Formats: sequence, structure tokens, C-alpha cells
Amino acid sequence: METKSPGTRERIVLATSRLMQRQGYDGTGLKQISREAEATLGSVYHFFPGGKRELAVAAVQHGDREFADLLRKVFADHEDPAEAVTACAVELGAGLKESGWVDGCPVATTALGAADRETGIQEAAAAAFAHWQDLVCAKLRGAGIAEGDARALATTVVSALEGAELSAQVSKSEEPLLAAGRHLAQLIGLYRP
Repeated sequence: METKSPGTRERIVLATSRLMQRQGYDGTGLKQISREAEATLGSVYHFFPGGKRELAVAAVQHGDREFADLLRKVFADHEDPAEAVTACAVELGAGLKESGWVDGCPVATTALGAADRETGIQEAAAAAFAHWQDLVCAKLRGAGIAEGDARALATTVVSALEGAELSAQVSKSEEPLLAAGRHLAQLIGLYRP
């Protein structure tokens, strides 16, 4: 089966996401995005007339979709939410290691560099975190965990995985993610009916 090459707009978003993931908002320039995307600067402005801020929002939304897809995959592969969260931690660790410890969370990296002065980026990041929490909450609810507990656990799961991913990136070790996955699984087990 032939895979379709990404179009210019998609290449620009992917390049922005990857660069901001590695360099942050302030460390990434439009000319670099243009080169990485193999697109003209005119094309960048054509698709993103709002410039770097608009690109950052699109990159955060792309990161949201990527992690949501990972969550959906592990949730589909594992009926037990505790096993699913453990599997998610393992996959995040493997991906981080494969990238040479440079590809952490694009949402967090981009948002931390600009959210205080760029409300659109902050709003996109907040929506991403809420989206992920909703996905985790639905999985926990499906396992019979009460709504209030499921909501609080979902916030804990997403927050712990984010923190563990940063710790793994800094320490260049999968262990923080693996430990977080194991302990989150135990915590979820305490709430299972």
C-alpha cells in the first residue's frame, strides 16, 4: 500500500512540532521551520498568516492528537486501565530513548516557553491536557471507577506521565516512566470495584 506524502501545510506543522519539541518556542525561528519543512517562507506565511504564534498553536494541537492516538491505541490493546497506563509509560519511554532523549512532550515544551505571553498557545495546551484527561477518565469509568475518582485519577495519570517523561528525558533513562507506570497501575487498582 502506497503512503501519501504529507502536503506542505502538514510538513510545516510537523517541522514546527518537532523543532519546538526540541528547542522550545523561543529557540525556534520561522526560517528554520521553513528549511526543515522544505517549504518556502512564503508558504509558511500563506498557511499561517499569524506567524510563529499560529504555528505554535498548530504544533500543540498536533502534539495533542499524537498523544491522544497513543492513549487510544493502548486503551484498545489493554482492557484493564492499569495495564494500559503501564503500556503507555513503556511506549513513551521507548520513543524517548529512540529519539536520543530529545523528543519529549511537544505540548509542554512549546507551552512552557510561551504560555505566559501567548494566550492562544496556553489555551491550546490547556485543551490538550483536558483532552487527555477526558480519554483517561473515560477508560477508568469504563472499568467501573466512580466519576469523581476517575476524574481525579485521570488528572494524576496525565500529570505523573508528563513529569516522568521530563525526568526520563533529563536523566536519559526510561526508569522514571517505568516506575511511574507501575505506581499508577497500583493506584488505579485501589479504585477498581
